[in-house]
Amino acid sequence: MSMPPIISALRRHKAGVILIALQIALTLAIVTNAVYIIDQRVERVNRTTGIDESNLLLVQQAWVDAPDDQSPTGVIQLDAMLREDIDALRRLPDVASVAATSTLPLLNMANNNGISLSPEQKKPTSRVSLYFGDENLIDTLGLRLVAGRAFTAADVVRQGLRDTGLPPIVIVTKLLADKLFPRGDALGKVVYIGGDTHPLTIVGIVERLQSPTTKDWAEEFAYNSAIVPVRRVGFFSLYAIRTRAGREDTVRQAVGPALYAVNPLRVFGDGTSARSFAEIRRKAYRDDYGMMIMMAVVCLILIGTTAAGIVGLTSFWVGQRTHQIGVRRALGARKVDILRYFQVENLLIAGGGTLIGAVLALALNLWLVTHFEMSRMPMNFLVAGMIAVLVLGQAAVLSPARRAANVPPVVATRSI
Repeated sequence: MSMPPIISALRRHKAGVILIALQIALTLAIVTNAVYIIDQRVERVNRTTGIDESNLLLVQQAWVDAPDDQSPTGVIQLDAMLREDIDALRRLPDVASVAATSTLPLLNMANNNGISLSPEQKKPTSRVSLYFGDENLIDTLGLRLVAGRAFTAADVVRQGLRDTGLPPIVIVTKLLADKLFPRGDALGKVVYIGGDTHPLTIVGIVERLQSPTTKDWAEEFAYNSAIVPVRRVGFFSLYAIRTRAGREDTVRQAVGPALYAVNPLRVFGDGTSARSFAEIRRKAYRDDYGMMIMMAVVCLILIGTTAAGIVGLTSFWVGQRTHQIGVRRALGARKVDILRYFQVENLLIAGGGTLIGAVLALALNLWLVTHFEMSRMPMNFLVAGMIAVLVLGQAAVLSPARRAANVPPVVATRSI
């Protein structure tokens, strides 16, 4: 097929060609970056927390007129009240285990600090998220211990909410252990947390435990977690409950009455006595799901608008060139020749728009990286987007091109 007639025809319709090319360019730039954002969000919401999320409930409650957690006597009284609650929950028929905890993954109640290899170290080796819990926390959360040992009841110390000292042992995640001790000999080594000069010996390593923080600024230490054997007591408390398989709802309904029977002077967080971890996950990633839906809608609108623009422009050109098409058919042009003509014409327009769009997509991604701390978009997203836009253009032009190919040669004999 000769290209000069196609280029000549495009020059006579510069405005339409430029508009469609720019529309294709903007669609490519926005859609590729939107798809990349969606891909990042999907990866983010689907990542593992490291715990066994099934059959897991969380109780958040606060006592009314609780003892003063700043006095030694008040701390002792609060600890007795906490233990009473735990004993009551353990006695429920469908409860497998209960643990006092300071937080859970995705809960966004975090104690983040620095962890170092020596007390004189000015800059911490890494950031770390601290979990305070008793000897049952690892089993209740379903964490996988890959080295060392879990805590015993003798390891656990009682602390008020404002106490800052840490016990002498700690369990860390494997990712954190490998970062602190790249040779893989973290077990038995000492670390220092939060600038404290008292050493903490690593007695156990769990495979994975995600930070409670889901904010973007915490991504770099998302799996750098440490568990310390502390039963923290104050006017409020958190209990992790592992139920027997399939008994979440039954236990959830029994939690409130069981705790009210122990002490009715209490209130529960979020208006419910117990929440499943599935609810915690949904709430933690609610913004991410909203972002994905919004980006998907934007992509669909842009793709639909671009396809409609191509169809409309090509249909307009077919209407204008009906006589010319009839003449070509009368001179021996086959239907496939007419079809190919419009497809090549559209390919030239889409190709130009795609090249411009690729530059715009990279520029937009660079702006997003600079202003929103996003990572650079891999080139495979851009290449896939370019191919998709070209395929979209060919698919959109197919219907009006087929109508053009069906123009009969007799049209050439009609007056315009």
